[in-house]
Amino acid sequence: MAKILKKKFFEVEIPLIEDKFEAYANSIEELQNKIVKLDITRQLKGKSVDLVLKVVLKEGKLSTFPKKLTLLPSFIQHMMHAGVSYIEDSFITETQDYHVTIKPFLITRKKVSRSVRRTLRNSAKNWLIDYLKTKTADEIFQEVLSNQLQKPLSIKLKKIYPLAVCEIRILEITKPIAGKPELKSIGEIEIKKQVSDEGKQISEEISENVDIEPEESKAKPKAKKSSKKAETEIKEEN
Repeated sequence: MAKILKKKFFEVEIPLIEDKFEAYANSIEELQNKIVKLDITRQLKGKSVDLVLKVVLKEGKLSTFPKKLTLLPSFIQHMMHAGVSYIEDSFITETQDYHVTIKPFLITRKKVSRSVRRTLRNSAKNWLIDYLKTKTADEIFQEVLSNQLQKPLSIKLKKIYPLAVCEIRILEITKPIAGKPELKSIGEIEIKKQVSDEGKQISEEISENVDIEPEESKAKPKAKKSSKKAETEIKEEN
């Protein structure tokens, strides 16, 4: 007769936010490589963020490694108001150990022209590509959560046009760079989940009320304007 294992709670550490939670399983080995989704809004004092983590077993203790960070639509909606421009981008780049997908979003203090939005988007992308190469994926996750990445980026972009918001909407590990083991998902433990329908509704409201420029890759090729020309347009508008 097969032995019936009694399930129990195991403590799992989250070094990224210096916290922990308890997972319910038959054994500690069963939790290895599990995927955990956490709502860490409370830990960030109101900044609505979902964090996806991978559970790893090291020396008999359970810990976690970050896989994806998502800034929820409710937080974006809170920052929006009439008379501003919303700028977003999405691209894949490299850290020292992983390929990551990063999606920055910017909100200007006033509505700006297409050329200014393009200059802000390209400047943000170039800065992020260069910066992420100098850090590990774990360091980038820590800096995004503590706002240490967004602050210097915002200072850089304010030289082009003043921003009301400079944030990272999504940061996700896609695959390891050669020589690093893959992060494989074997199962999923749902700790706390936001209602997806609410997020979709908020996203639709933002799309209807904000002038969002389509991604460069989908638009037809156009002659690029220099940052200097964009700055000239800003002065004329003001």
